[in-house]
Amino acid sequence: MLLYFSVKMKQLEKDLTVASLHGELRTKLIGQNILYYPVTSSTMDVAKQAVREGAEEGTIVIADHQTAGRGRFGRRWWAPAESSILLSIILRPDLEQLPRLNMAAALAVVHSIEKVTGLRPVIKWPNDVLIEGKKVSGALIESDVGDETVNSAILGIGLNVNLDPSSIPEILETATSLREVLKEEVSRLEMLRSLLGEFEELYSALRQGEPIDKLWRHRLETLGKRVTVRCGEMVQEGYAESVDDEGNLLLRRPDGSLVTIVAGDVTLQV
Repeated sequence: MLLYFSVKMKQLEKDLTVASLHGELRTKLIGQNILYYPVTSSTMDVAKQAVREGAEEGTIVIADHQTAGRGRFGRRWWAPAESSILLSIILRPDLEQLPRLNMAAALAVVHSIEKVTGLRPVIKWPNDVLIEGKKVSGALIESDVGDETVNSAILGIGLNVNLDPSSIPEILETATSLREVLKEEVSRLEMLRSLLGEFEELYSALRQGEPIDKLWRHRLETLGKRVTVRCGEMVQEGYAESVDDEGNLLLRRPDGSLVTIVAGDVTLQV
């Protein structure tokens, strides 16, 4: 049986404890059960085990440091201790809602950054959040789908709050953090509380069939630009014309043909 707990002395930072987060959350589903680890391999791995042990929907897994954090396509997610929000959320959406979790995740990050800091981030298809052209957040979804049923979906979100990109050569040219842009520390407690609230609101709207894809499409900085898309050995180039109802990228190739891109890394052509 899983042990869900809120322990005052389990600190994520000096002013952030699981108890303080749990006490200040106004959500009804997301974060009602909290699993906190000072150090773990990956919040995604912990969440998977929690699912196997019967964790309720809305359970969140938080870590202050990951030894094997990962992003999309198995890439490593770099985050020194006390620098970032490292979060996984256990969900059980309907099958038709699964492709839109990316949208809800990216929008929740964008909205929470705006509310807490006043910055105006954008979304790079499908779910990277950028500030001044550099990545500040990303999302990863791993799901268990049976016969027309989503048994579980785990949404991982990494948000660079007080990370110093110059300390990590691997991401120096591509990543940023809220502190890097604002030149001052940002409370992870305030960011996490806002993020969970924003995500619950969007997830609820998604479950009720509301068109959150329109909000997501409005924030995409990718559309209307010439891009290169890479996915494994596949490389496509063309004009990012639109996205379909499930969030797939519609790419107009130089020969005039239109191709649907389900997954890939996008870079702008210069």
